[in-house]
Amino acid sequence: MNDELKTKIQKNIDIKYRDFSKKLLPNVDNILGVRVPILRRIAKEIAREEPIKFLNNVTNDSFEETMIEGFVIGNLKGEKEFIIKYIDTFLPKIDNWSVCDTFCASLKIVNTDLDYFFKYLCKCKNSKEEFTLRFMLVMFLNYYIDKKYIFKIFEIIQKIKKDDYYVKMAIAWFLSMSYVKHKKETLNYLNNSNNLDDWTHNKTLQKIIESRQISDEEKINIKSMKK
Repeated sequence: MNDELKTKIQKNIDIKYRDFSKKLLPNVDNILGVRVPILRRIAKEIAREEPIKFLNNVTNDSFEETMIEGFVIGNLKGEKEFIIKYIDTFLPKIDNWSVCDTFCASLKIVNTDLDYFFKYLCKCKNSKEEFTLRFMLVMFLNYYIDKKYIFKIFEIIQKIKKDDYYVKMAIAWFLSMSYVKHKKETLNYLNNSNNLDDWTHNKTLQKIIESRQISDEEKINIKSMKK
């Protein structure tokens, strides 16, 4: 299966797209240049045929293979515990924001039992790995911007002391989206109870201001909160 997969990837390489992707992911040196919709299509084919055989033998020789692995996991059918086993195996392989964020978006199974997966995600909060923490935060962003969960997420964010860029960006991204959906609660957090470093605080404000869903008056108020 690995040889067949590599052949499919090679047939779909787009040099211009590879060069574009390398600019977005300068620290990833194994990008071949296959567009994401094609990778999703290949992953769906694998998921329909022999997903477990693939997941147990994937080589991760290229960025594209790792992306496909994430998409196959996102397409898995079965018990939650069974799928979490493969999520756990995949997390250490995430070493860039693109694989992380597309993987998060593919895990629609989370919607079948939000409470169960929230407890699972919360276990990631003590990780020392940049992209495991980002995975948790982007999952919160994708599936948990709800009053039932945001206060617990605020508490988790309070305890994250990691200074990694992609963790701090994910925090700012989450808080900006939380503001759009739950202004009062998020504004109260930003004004009164957060211990964010200045960079993350100001990046959050910047991302809120960039939203088209808030008024000019709100933007003026948000700008005044800059540290």
